[in-house]
Amino acid sequence: MWSSLPHIRRMTKLAYTFGRNGAAMSLTRAGLPVWFCKGFSLISRSGLPAREGARLQLAFAEMGPTFIKLGQALSTRSDLIGEELAEDLALLQDRIPPFPTHRAKALIELELGAPLELLFSDFSETPVAAASIAQVHFATTVEGRPVAVKVLRPDIHLAFKQDIDLFYWLAGHVENYLPAARRLKPLAVIKTFEESIQKELDLRLEAAAAQTIKENTALDEGFYVPEVDWQRTSQSVLTMERITGIPVSDVAAIDAAGLDRNRLVRQAASTLFKQVFRDGFFHADLHPGNLFVGHDGNLIAVDFGITGRINHRDQLFVAEILRSFLKGDYRRVAEVHIMAGYVPAHKNVDDFALACMAIGRPIIGKPLEEISVGQLLGQLFKVSAMFEMETQPQLLLLQKNMVLAEGVGRMLNPHINMWQLAEPLIEEWAQERLSLEGRARFFAEEAKEHAKQLPRFFKKLEQGMDCFDEQGIRLHPETIAEFTRQKEAWNRRWWGISVVAVLLLALLVFNA
Repeated sequence: MWSSLPHIRRMTKLAYTFGRNGAAMSLTRAGLPVWFCKGFSLISRSGLPAREGARLQLAFAEMGPTFIKLGQALSTRSDLIGEELAEDLALLQDRIPPFPTHRAKALIELELGAPLELLFSDFSETPVAAASIAQVHFATTVEGRPVAVKVLRPDIHLAFKQDIDLFYWLAGHVENYLPAARRLKPLAVIKTFEESIQKELDLRLEAAAAQTIKENTALDEGFYVPEVDWQRTSQSVLTMERITGIPVSDVAAIDAAGLDRNRLVRQAASTLFKQVFRDGFFHADLHPGNLFVGHDGNLIAVDFGITGRINHRDQLFVAEILRSFLKGDYRRVAEVHIMAGYVPAHKNVDDFALACMAIGRPIIGKPLEEISVGQLLGQLFKVSAMFEMETQPQLLLLQKNMVLAEGVGRMLNPHINMWQLAEPLIEEWAQERLSLEGRARFFAEEAKEHAKQLPRFFKKLEQGMDCFDEQGIRLHPETIAEFTRQKEAWNRRWWGISVVAVLLLALLVFNA
């Protein structure tokens, strides 16, 4: 209980902030009691937006960097928060006031071990961008190369650790006290979120990610990644080639430059496909602010803090699901979900195929402005709940990137469905991978992965044998059921105790 006090105090601040911004009732989605959230709704200030999602944006922004990132991550989880909230949170801007430039300069000198004037001939006094984790300054190296210098915010590691610890605590409570939410794997989702943030907090990893994607796409037409300046890069400082281009969201400027927007949509679809299915490593934050169009018509990507990986097994399953959706083969979609373990094997494949048809029909043959990937994902998650489909944390970044890519395509030309543009690429890739030779490679890789797990399996088996005597241990089914009932009863009591503790602390904090 005492170890939970810091989290309870932080959660009280969270409830107070959400209450002030008229978003306290949204916390019921995290398992908090309705009466508790209604209590904090009483402190709502006046003049707030009518839409719940807009009020949530205000609350997340006020809570700081980690919550801004969490809000953006939740924007892809319509299964958790609903379609309307997901659409609103997708607009949450990762922009907060910059920190003083003199602190940025001091950190650069400390990290790179040299006075600033020996590194750069000029350095902008005003940052060109400021976000939750870092800010960016334009500079020129002493060799005369124009660069962009990204600098982490001071003390950002401590702020993120405190918030991530709170998220784990809340996710643990949700798994313990809300059995129906366990299929959503809140702890695994928070772990994925934490790993993503940890990568962003070490700019050397971002540099390595940029370099890897640059090498992977070196021969790809129409896509460019800026050069990394490794001599001026460290854990808290990243220096990259400064690019010039048109923001992909500035359609008027793209047209004025005489560039073909349809070609840009094709390039966006192609580069996303190749990074995911060819390389298994992709830029997972391709929102319009991170994409530019060069004067040569090439797409230019920046900000590689969030990247994703997809293994060969999931590549095959995702490709087959996409391929089958686009062909209208919904029974195959259902079969692959069950084969991959995304849906339990005891579920009826024909029933799931009918559900997939209800989801897939709106996609086929319709222009992009008539469909929304967010709505389709929401429908899929609602239907999949009926079939006990579990969240796949390793695919969350891919799902997020699909939504972002669609947004880019919609900006450039709302009349083109970029997923249908990718269909020939998917078909060609699938035919190669799903051939006899491709399947043989897949099974060989699967066998290799399983072989790696054998030592751990035998160790656990050996440890488990210590619990048995010569006669073994036998538990009656009624005994197991009673254990389960006792555990759930204790979980409910502990949740009630936690809520009462939160209320008491709230009174102490806000009446002090």
